Amino acid sequence: MAEKTGRFAAQNKKAFHDYFVLETYEAGIELFGTEVKSIRQGRINLKDSWCVIDKGEIFAYGMHISPYEQGNIFNRDPLRPKKLLLHKREIMKLHGEFQKKGLAIIPISVYFKKGKAKMSIGLCKGKKVYDKREDIAKKTMIREAERELRTREKK
Repeated sequence: MAEKTGRFAAQNKKAFHDYFVLETYEAGIELFGTEVKSIRQGRINLKDSWCVIDKGEIFAYGMHISPYEQGNIFNRDPLRPKKLLLHKREIMKLHGEFQKKGLAIIPISVYFKKGKAKMSIGLCKGKKVYDKREDIAKKTMIREAERELRTREKK
């Protein structure tokens, strides 16, 4: 399970809206220097990203890291596939679970831990429309209850 410590650079809020997160893993990201600098500035988007296991390696696709402004010739393609660094047994476990119907590997967040860029990836199951409606209804009920408590405390 991934520990969520360190400084967050980006979170994929859409992942929690569209998927049930069953398990999370912490993976290192193979990046170039200008990409790390751009992530430190918060110029990263995980919104439409996903992960694929290919030949025993795992890659993140659709993760957009904007080019670093002072990077000139050293900048890389913003949408290039990024290799994720996991132990072989974790990759094989993910691959076995990934083969089950309806499961996907989705990047949840990117953060820095001890100076290294890390990605929290989740093994996710897609939500149906009615599941999304239930989540929205629960959130609004909790929000309204908290609002009611605040107004009672003021009186």
